[in-house]
Amino acid sequence: MSSYHRFLVKLISSFFFVGYLPLVPGTFGSLAGLAIFFFVKGSAFDLVFVTFIVTVLGFLASQEAEKVFNKKDDRRIVIDEVSGMLISLLFLPPDPAIIFFAFLIFRALDTLKPYPANGLQRLKGGLGVMSDDIVAGIYTNITLQMVVRFTTFKAS
Repeated sequence: MSSYHRFLVKLISSFFFVGYLPLVPGTFGSLAGLAIFFFVKGSAFDLVFVTFIVTVLGFLASQEAEKVFNKKDDRRIVIDEVSGMLISLLFLPPDPAIIFFAFLIFRALDTLKPYPANGLQRLKGGLGVMSDDIVAGIYTNITLQMVVRFTTFKAS
């Protein structure tokens, strides 16, 4: 693998080196997902498109990153958290309370790894790296969709 290829893999999988931060890189990866959300929240199409691109890049880069870092799901790989956070916010109102709770719920679910996420992370390569965060993002999104639709929540 060329040094340029290794650099690109590190750049993408660590989401522009956010994963190299010394403390809680997964949380910072989730915050990076929030930053992207704030840039594209005005357009549902743009948010879906960016989420799709980040997720596809995540599968590809994390597959290679495990070889580069020589470790399964190395903590520097945070593109999975970026993708999961974006999935958490799809088709939800860009209300500060929703965004705040999406972050908290996603981080909790990513840490606790409820079924089937706990088993999915044992899959090989990029599939194992990405799948548990995608599930956490889907669970977060479903939870908040129910809050928005079935409660008296009003977006501010």
